[in-house]
Amino acid sequence: MKFIIKLFPEIMVKGTKARKQFIKHLQSNLFTLLRRIDPDVQIKFFWDKLEVQTVADANAIEQMRQKLVTTPGIGFVFQVEPHPLPAADETVFPLIAEKVKQYYSAQIENKTFCVRVRRSGNHEFTSIDLERYLGAELFEAVDSAKVQLKKPEVEVVIELHDKTLNLVTQRLEGLGGFPHGSQDDVLSLMSGGYDSTVSSYMTMRRGSKTHFLFFNLGGSAHEVGVKQVSMFLWHKFGSSSRAKFITVPFEKVVSDILQNVDSSQMGVVLKRTMLKAGELIADEMGIDAMVTGESISQVSSQTIRNLSTIDKVTDKLILRPLVTMDKTDIIEIAERIGSADFAKNMPEYCGVISQNPTVRANPKRIRYEESKMSDQILQDAVNSREIVNVDEIIADVNEAQHIEIVNEIRDELVIDIRNDFERKQSPAEFANYEIPFDQLNQKFKNLCPKQDYLLYCSKGVMSQLHALYLQEQGFNNVKVYRP
Repeated sequence: MKFIIKLFPEIMVKGTKARKQFIKHLQSNLFTLLRRIDPDVQIKFFWDKLEVQTVADANAIEQMRQKLVTTPGIGFVFQVEPHPLPAADETVFPLIAEKVKQYYSAQIENKTFCVRVRRSGNHEFTSIDLERYLGAELFEAVDSAKVQLKKPEVEVVIELHDKTLNLVTQRLEGLGGFPHGSQDDVLSLMSGGYDSTVSSYMTMRRGSKTHFLFFNLGGSAHEVGVKQVSMFLWHKFGSSSRAKFITVPFEKVVSDILQNVDSSQMGVVLKRTMLKAGELIADEMGIDAMVTGESISQVSSQTIRNLSTIDKVTDKLILRPLVTMDKTDIIEIAERIGSADFAKNMPEYCGVISQNPTVRANPKRIRYEESKMSDQILQDAVNSREIVNVDEIIADVNEAQHIEIVNEIRDELVIDIRNDFERKQSPAEFANYEIPFDQLNQKFKNLCPKQDYLLYCSKGVMSQLHALYLQEQGFNNVKVYRP
């Protein structure tokens, strides 16, 4: 099996040196990602594309396909069937036409089509010559098909490289963006809701290795939820390199704000205090930019005046990928990338709710309110931070609180918490309930409290995190099933 990887168009318009660096970076990322699936995978470098070759089984190929379409830097993925061609050019056209008709004739019945040829190497004919020949052959072979060069229903795409015909059997749209890690690292302030997850995804897609910074305002369940979605985003879009998850205990800082800051100024002061803490951590990590999910006027602290006042507290660059986006557009992206299931069920805690919050913060007034706070309390919070690699979150959670894992079913009932797609791909006949993870927190409380339950998912990751969350809510009748 062969995949042809087409680069994101912005990469292709770079200068020769920069383009080569981007392609090499993407090649390195793909080696890291795909060798976890097939240790023998081969990835060839070309000036305008990469070729992935594997002899893995169908299940591994499907995993590769899913990984390729979620890897930053890829414009399109073509799954192809390679066919060697004879050396003599005069016999090539009929042989190519035969292969193309075998595959595409049924697909173009009662539809409009066109032929696209991408050719590299030395040939005695042009790409247009071959397109015209194949178009005529298909038109003659399929009476109900019609040629349409602009926006056809079916594109017949072939790649001709020297004496090899690569017949494109599937065309998949890639994630776009730049290869992960090709840009400088950033530190993303994560609450786990729609905004922070989408903004983190957007910096990952743009090529920045994105680390996650969580300010715990007093809810352990919230921390577990944010760890879940951070691990999900990292695994799906950024697992070609390690990222860190940093937790800062902010309860005492919040208490300091509540006791000493005027209620109308609390929202702006809290945001500035988070950026102060973030700056200290970013300095230690050698990071120049922080990322937030703020959007103009979404809430009272996010007016242009307030955002300007918030930014003045730090010398770091503040990136706001969503700054002019509507909430509905943000939610739509979250649904597409898969973070919405986490966001809509995210347990949250917020101890700072202003009465008549300011929408036009006065920097002088804000500095006065902040002068009443303790610098030592903020420094103590930063010093007490906990740092874990995102890929080690499960081990970290288990060390903090043991989650029992069982390999055999006795008297327990099994809950399959995977999503619909995963269940259809690999049904779990042993499951007694099918409750997707995004509904589990709401529905588990309706189950019989005297019965013991086992949570099941494909890799045991989501089941462990949700078992921990349920135990923290007082449900001690839950374990993890790993057959």
